[in-house]
Amino acid sequence: MKPSDAHVLRLLPTGLRLAPSQVWGTLRLVPILRDTVREDLRFHRRAYDDALSVVRVDGRPASGRGPHYISYVPHGLVMDWDDRGAAVTLGTQLDAPEGSVLARRGPFTVRLLHRMARREDKNRLRLLPLHLAMEGFLSLHFGGPDIAWREYSQDALRHGLAPRIEGSVPGGALPAFAEALRIFELHARQVGVLIFQADLLLSVTLVSHPDDYRRLHRALVEDFYGELMLQYGYLGQVPPLGLDVDEQEIGSVPELRAAITRMREHWADFQGFMAGGLWGAEVHARTVYQAGPFQLRRFITSLRPSEENHLGECIQRDDGTLEYLKTYRLSSAQTKRAYLLQQLSAGDWELERTAARLKTTREELALRLENAGFGHLLRPHVLDAARRQRKSSR
Repeated sequence: MKPSDAHVLRLLPTGLRLAPSQVWGTLRLVPILRDTVREDLRFHRRAYDDALSVVRVDGRPASGRGPHYISYVPHGLVMDWDDRGAAVTLGTQLDAPEGSVLARRGPFTVRLLHRMARREDKNRLRLLPLHLAMEGFLSLHFGGPDIAWREYSQDALRHGLAPRIEGSVPGGALPAFAEALRIFELHARQVGVLIFQADLLLSVTLVSHPDDYRRLHRALVEDFYGELMLQYGYLGQVPPLGLDVDEQEIGSVPELRAAITRMREHWADFQGFMAGGLWGAEVHARTVYQAGPFQLRRFITSLRPSEENHLGECIQRDDGTLEYLKTYRLSSAQTKRAYLLQQLSAGDWELERTAARLKTTREELALRLENAGFGHLLRPHVLDAARRQRKSSR
């Protein structure tokens, strides 16, 4: 996502409300309910059975050169919409085999897919959930220095950051997550879920229609998550939200009903506060596709290392209603790497200028880049000089 393309967007949960959470070990799942459900935007899942997928992000033929995104992609998401607001009927469309098999070894295949979001019919778009957002994150400042500063290696000047790699954790790595998805109650108007790990917001999933969410709910275990999924996955239990109904103030059934309603509202407010780093927060977004009255965007939060940071993708209706949301929480290491790239780009990749922005020295910046995994961008003698400088200053 190029900064010049991005604009500030606030993820407002208009028309949505939160139900009381359900807790399983360190996991807290908070249902998202939608009171007014429209029928003109629907989603269904398309499964892929390949060991690996290669995605041409520029849509060019496979034989040509260009950027590729490589990952395990268990499924895609197909959205159908109607421009006039009429109801979309699912179940009448057949999914034809997509892409082509690049390699096969025994039962394992590698599949070529074209584009993260690909239009398949007049009112049909296939997208690769979360991978669309992650690809935007990996491409941040991907081209590297625009000026051939002498501190940078030849590879950095020729190929930029390629290859750019980040790790994640599959939901299936934590058995308790699959169990929680299996046993937790689904509400009649539930269209999504906030997923907390040790009461830290890990991810948000939201779609437009309760029937679509019901079909996608168990597939959440196939998504990938931040490293907090495992880091805090084996701690003790998080506490359930407490009861705050004062029995001294209850004298009748209507009073009890009103007290429980207030208590549920307090729970929803508190859970919304827990998700305040994303729920209602400002993000930097870029439009990926315009589908009738719907805009598909991918976004990222501030990247300030002192704050929690998320990336994701969303679909908003032209009146601002949030119809789809999928997010991933960045680890502190991922945030620091992106922050360093952001600062380098803002400083035109000149080490002296960037070090001044970060209130540090050129040598310390070089070592920070090396510690963040970007040492290959710099010439060896630059890093050697930085190490000698640090050693002599001790």
